[in-house]
Amino acid sequence: MLRDITIGQYFPGNSFLHRLDPRFKIVMTLLYIAMLFTGNKLYSLSFGIVYCIIALVLSGLSIKLFSKNIKPLMPILLMTAILDLFFIKEGTVYFQAGFLKITEDGVFTAVKMIVRIIFLIIGSSLLTYTTSPIQLTDAIERLLSPLKKIHFPVHSFAMMMTIALRFIPTLMDETDKIIAAQKARGAGFDSGKLKDKAKALIPVLIPLFVSAFRRAEELAAAMECRCYRGDIGRTKMKAMKSGMCDYISLTATLIMLSGAVITAILF
Repeated sequence: MLRDITIGQYFPGNSFLHRLDPRFKIVMTLLYIAMLFTGNKLYSLSFGIVYCIIALVLSGLSIKLFSKNIKPLMPILLMTAILDLFFIKEGTVYFQAGFLKITEDGVFTAVKMIVRIIFLIIGSSLLTYTTSPIQLTDAIERLLSPLKKIHFPVHSFAMMMTIALRFIPTLMDETDKIIAAQKARGAGFDSGKLKDKAKALIPVLIPLFVSAFRRAEELAAAMECRCYRGDIGRTKMKAMKSGMCDYISLTATLIMLSGAVITAILF
């Protein structure tokens, strides 16, 4: 069900990862993504895998939360694996039937892409799972604050990103309710040809867009009622402070990234 998707949600806690400075967490997430896509061998990819497993343990969150995000993507992962298996024809041939051929490079590429996507989802989800929307907004604004010199609307940009991320679970839940209501009226989403299934989504998309615009209007009205005026004269209730744990974590991330880069160069 769509309500099982936990992308964009925040789970309060007091783990090591929860207590880190959100600015450092954003930077470390970007370095982690670079770590995953450094090199084409499993030697360099293993640094990102180990780093993600350590971060997962330090977050204190259950692996079931991340499996809910991966399940909806399984068809895409399988399709990617199949394309890699049959369209990459370099390397030792493992199986051949007519024009279909499975090679060593095809198997390696398929496994590598699936592993990368899965750990990319897990690692990036840790950022939103352990950081509240308010902290995330403040962190993005502080990191992009140098752009204010060229009159870039940093605060508005950070606010839009955080609100969009925060509304993903809400829209997922709304979609699930609309689908249940349509099924109660006799709509079929699981039967018929692909064309029929696509047409069946129209009664879902229209109410979803109407609901999204209504929620956006309500949010705008609520912000105006609370005299929201952007970052003009705005103060922070909680000032972000970095500590020794933040610098140690960032240093460890840089060491792991350096190891992935060096391994990619050597092998």
